[in-house]
Amino acid sequence: MNDTPAFDGTDAPDPIADTRKWLEQIVIGLNLCPFAKAVYVKDQVRFVLSDATTPEALVEQLAEELLLLRDTPAEQIDTTLIIHPDVLTDFLDYNDFLDNADAAIETLDLQGILQVASFHPQYQFAGAAPDDVSNYTNRSPYPTLHLLREDSVERAVAAFPDPDVIVERNIETLDKLGIEGWTRLLGRKDTPPCH
Repeated sequence: MNDTPAFDGTDAPDPIADTRKWLEQIVIGLNLCPFAKAVYVKDQVRFVLSDATTPEALVEQLAEELLLLRDTPAEQIDTTLIIHPDVLTDFLDYNDFLDNADAAIETLDLQGILQVASFHPQYQFAGAAPDDVSNYTNRSPYPTLHLLREDSVERAVAAFPDPDVIVERNIETLDKLGIEGWTRLLGRKDTPPCH
């Protein structure tokens, strides 16, 4: 069971509400992903709270959600966030699991159609120190698998002349905000995990 306090500091976490707040306040609010706002305001983001407690159960649910996304028009669901608070809470285990996510895409013959992006409360880029503020670009309230349509990603990138600037701008934004500012922005009474 996940013992992460809710983003409002209460003892009753609501993973969907906390993830929505993170998406609104951090991802969209700080413009970390310039493509997120359009699908969010059109209600094309599917939020799924996984009850998986094992990696095997999570990969089964991932496969179901990949097929649902494939079979649903983008106007209804453009992207899916699978929030899984009770499995893969350790970042290294989560990071290892991403190979299973890629294997599911391959098994379902969805290469070039769908992809999985990764977010985690302890996210750490290779070569970055655990407390490096750049890690916060991929830190979410709970372990989260983000299912994306390749064609949506391609359209978004084509509309943005230099996507590498996004990464640089995000790091600058987070450097200015700092970890305390990130925490304050979300109204958290605790400091997000970074071990």
